Amino acid sequence: MTVLDVVVPDSGEPVFQQIAGHLRRAILGGDFPPGGRIPSESALMEHYGVARMTVREALGVLKAEGLIVAEQGRGVFVREQPMVRRLGSDRFARRHRRRGHAAFTADALAGGQEPSVDSIVVTRERPPAEVAAALGASARSKVLVRRRRYLINDRPVESATSYVPLDIAEGTAIAEPDTGPGGIYARMEDAGFVFGNFHEDIVARAPTLDESRSLQLPPGVPVLVVTRYAIETGGRTLEVCETVMAAHSFVLSYDLPAR
Repeated sequence: MTVLDVVVPDSGEPVFQQIAGHLRRAILGGDFPPGGRIPSESALMEHYGVARMTVREALGVLKAEGLIVAEQGRGVFVREQPMVRRLGSDRFARRHRRRGHAAFTADALAGGQEPSVDSIVVTRERPPAEVAAALGASARSKVLVRRRRYLINDRPVESATSYVPLDIAEGTAIAEPDTGPGGIYARMEDAGFVFGNFHEDIVARAPTLDESRSLQLPPGVPVLVVTRYAIETGGRTLEVCETVMAAHSFVLSYDLPAR
């Protein structure tokens, strides 16, 4: 069955919302796969018996949700969304670092995807007050700041900013754009630090303009913001990392013990 086999019910909703709902169900149900072409405006007008403006309003809803994209001169297509299964219960396991994989790389490779990183910038800055407090830094002291953007199959999906005390980072590969196999946590372990646990707080919000541009977000797509604290066995926080994720590109996956 395709979406053109469906008749719009009289649900009391505006007609364009009903059409958008039918198209949405068809997309999510696989009738129109990622990269697949949506029927033309004329075809939708004929099928639903509505004006062109009503069809455009319906398609506008789906564009705002990030489900479809319009390509000049070609038509409207289902957006190809690289979905990363973020393995929250496993991604920081030491075995990944021993294999030379940082957490994002481990997630991507587990899903058979091609990860990469670009726009790496390393600076020394005064961190936000809450970050300074977590790191045990004074309000005026600087820390090492690492900013980078991550891609899946050459599409940007998240950006991350790490804050690391200078006494840990200076004179090591952590202060270089290329930190080497396993990322900064592997370099910390090389220096003798032992991680006791990682704590994460996750919130959802609307993206800033810069975030929308950097992650190439369609209108209406939110971001997930993950703030992570990497804590050594002695209780010291070795890093605070804020990651901004394109919400439509991730599945947050966890295994939780039953007690």
